[in-house]
Amino acid sequence: MGGCLAGSVSKAGDACLERISLNEKEVVSIVLSGVGGQGTVLATNILGQALVNGGFDVKTSEVHGMAQRGGSVMSAVRFGARVKSPLVPAGSASFIIATEMLEGLRAAPYILPEGIFIVSTSRIDPLSVLQGKASYPQDAIETIKRIAPGSIILDADAVAEKAGNRRAANSVLLGVVSNFLPLGEETWFEVMESLMPQGVLEVNKNAFLAGRGFQSGEGA
Repeated sequence: MGGCLAGSVSKAGDACLERISLNEKEVVSIVLSGVGGQGTVLATNILGQALVNGGFDVKTSEVHGMAQRGGSVMSAVRFGARVKSPLVPAGSASFIIATEMLEGLRAAPYILPEGIFIVSTSRIDPLSVLQGKASYPQDAIETIKRIAPGSIILDADAVAEKAGNRRAANSVLLGVVSNFLPLGEETWFEVMESLMPQGVLEVNKNAFLAGRGFQSGEGA
């Protein structure tokens, strides 16, 4: 995915964005991480179904234990012309989408050298920190930027709140990653309409559009 290709787009901060163009043998891996209750699983389902609707072979997986509310959640989506395995090898993910900073760091071993983190600055202290048994890393964002200099860091909660509800932060992050993916806006909205209750659909669409149009310095 390295370098800037023809068809690059100029949204979502300082990263050099390029829409993915795949040959028949390529597979793209995306890891999603967050805390239980932040909508990581729903975001995974929306992403996976949108890619299926876009004509790709898609495999999804739970990278590790589906946690109760407040615990770590990590899942993955792999897509291409043909995907044999749902498992993401270490060092092979083109994107890590994280709704929380520490969870983004937990997923770091999966990122490609030229990969991109899309991370919210949201902080949710795990139980070990709350109990005083561990410290929350104060340099989480700096570490992510050092691992992947082109990463996109934003306060997705604040962006979602402006769109109508801060609980739609997962849709903000999907909007950001949508800039890289060869899917039209209507494909995303069709899937959201099929997977989300009517009562929250409009605010999530607005949050998605806010993420899709995110510029560096907005809500960061």
